[in-house]
Amino acid sequence: MSDQTGAASVPTETALVAGVLRTVRRDLFTDVLAPRPLPPRPEPSPDGRLRRLPAPLRERARWAPHALVVGCAAFAFFVLLIKGVEFGSLGSVVPLTLSLLATGPVALTLLRPVGAYWISCAGLVLAMGYGGDWGSAALLCHVVVMVLVVLRTRPRLAAEMWVVTFVGCALVLTLLQRGDRDLAQYAAATAVGLVAAAAVRAWRDERRHVEETETVKEQERAHRTVLEERATIARELHDVVAHHMSVIAIQAEAAPYRVENTPPELATALGTIRENAVAALTELRRILGVVRSGDTDPYRDTDPEAPQPTLADLDALLESVRKTGLDADAVVTGAVRPLPQGVELSAYRLVQEALSNVLRHSPGASARVEIAYVLGGLGLRIVNGRPDRPAEPSPGAGHGVLGMRERVQVLGGEMTAGPTDDGGYEVAAFLPAPGTKTGPGGRSGAGAAGDPDGSAKSEGSSARSDGSDRSDAPDGSGESAEPAESAGSDGADGPDGAAGAVGAAGRKSVGSGRDAEAGA
Repeated sequence: MSDQTGAASVPTETALVAGVLRTVRRDLFTDVLAPRPLPPRPEPSPDGRLRRLPAPLRERARWAPHALVVGCAAFAFFVLLIKGVEFGSLGSVVPLTLSLLATGPVALTLLRPVGAYWISCAGLVLAMGYGGDWGSAALLCHVVVMVLVVLRTRPRLAAEMWVVTFVGCALVLTLLQRGDRDLAQYAAATAVGLVAAAAVRAWRDERRHVEETETVKEQERAHRTVLEERATIARELHDVVAHHMSVIAIQAEAAPYRVENTPPELATALGTIRENAVAALTELRRILGVVRSGDTDPYRDTDPEAPQPTLADLDALLESVRKTGLDADAVVTGAVRPLPQGVELSAYRLVQEALSNVLRHSPGASARVEIAYVLGGLGLRIVNGRPDRPAEPSPGAGHGVLGMRERVQVLGGEMTAGPTDDGGYEVAAFLPAPGTKTGPGGRSGAGAAGDPDGSAKSEGSSARSDGSDRSDAPDGSGESAEPAESAGSDGADGPDGAAGAVGAAGRKSVGSGRDAEAGA
């Protein structure tokens, strides 16, 4: 039994030694002169001290480690040059070479760390053979090189280089038949320095690993938030489409009974329309059941069959947040008109999320909601003042702005969000809403299209007012396309477009729309 155990341990120990030798060969002998340049330090963080420096100094500060290493190498070279080289004689060639071999690898660690170690080893052997104080000086420079190599590569090189260095020194001293009692002291002091360097390198690797892990987690959280917000948007938009499909199915079914002597072809076509609408409605409800999930929004309706909110419910939203202690008011500019249900719903959600963020992150601040109806869509601006006390930690928060951007992008709009000069926060967005121009009598094209008694006529008039036939109108109605285009482009320019739609630009666009409607 013991013989089998001893026989089994031999291959294991042999494999262990072979693995160690392979690791040493890979670390110290493979691609010795491979370039590994030290990159400059990363850009300072926004809240870092270096951000206070001017841009040129900030850029130079990124190269501070390189300057420090090169400066130390140059200083050591000139010290050895002054103390050990006698200029004007041939004997100065060897000390000059030893000085270069001792200090040059210190600077070379910035480009080729492993190659710098072996060049320093060669200089150490020559210095020990030359005699005098050159051996101690070269050993000191060699220790600096080893520390820099460990900081540049990986911690395990500390043990490998320490063994190679002092075993080699012992062999050289033995061949030269020289004894150095201080070698053991040098080895102990070097071991302490290399252990410290390896600990620093391991700590930096661990910190970088933690930062990378946190970055991946943050990206995953952001991706999950986007998916959840898209599922919510899909659910709400499906509700909107399902409503219209239901209306189509009901009107297609009722249409044959409202016309006497309905032609068979028309009845068949209406029946086909109803069947397709019912089939589409069934698919929408199936998808809706997949994307519907639990809702943690305190302002959102808990009943899944409840009608989706619109801007008409804004007063109720403001009243609910005022009960929590938030001083909030709203200002509406422009001609109020019905908008597509998706735009109304997204606008309501943007205001809702912005006010929720004020409650979470700006306690004691007042909020102002500005809404502008313009000829290209809807401008929104929600701004709050400086908080009067620090905000309490809010677990799980931090992705509200990302969700708002998703809503705006789904509708083809643009949005900006950021701090204001007075310490508050501002959210500005523009939601395009084509085909919502107010018609005669204050009824929008969308509302007229849904009229069961005159849908064909209303749709025809809406097409004439918004389509390509506008340019053929003899009364100049083609000019009304220019204000609409300017409003759309102004709203799509980011924060200035959204805020301008809320302010003077919004009133100007609305005024242009009224003039265009009067001319038509």
